[in-house]
Amino acid sequence: MPFEELDAPLPSDPTPPPVARWLAFVGVLVGGLLGGLIGYGIGGIVGGNQTMAALGALIAGIACAVGVGIVATLTLRAMNEWKTTVHPEDSRFADRDNPGSPSDVPKDPA
Repeated sequence: MPFEELDAPLPSDPTPPPVARWLAFVGVLVGGLLGGLIGYGIGGIVGGNQTMAALGALIAGIACAVGVGIVATLTLRAMNEWKTTVHPEDSRFADRDNPGSPSDVPKDPA
């Protein structure tokens, strides 16, 4: 078999860094707050009273928070998958002590 000597890379920790999770959480809060402010303004203009303004703030705040939450979740997943595995064929991570490894091949300057 042609690839018998290759071992599959071990998966890394699946959780994103805590700083990224906190930034995503703050982003969801800010998105919900700004959406609520926009909804309050639009509800006040369209409805003309405080009830419609409050209803607009609630609906828009929830909608914006959900939207930002979806984007934050997808961003955290993509960030986590970006460098999850290291493939044995990747020359950037080849063994430097092994002469003749792919890392010893000169890089094309172009």
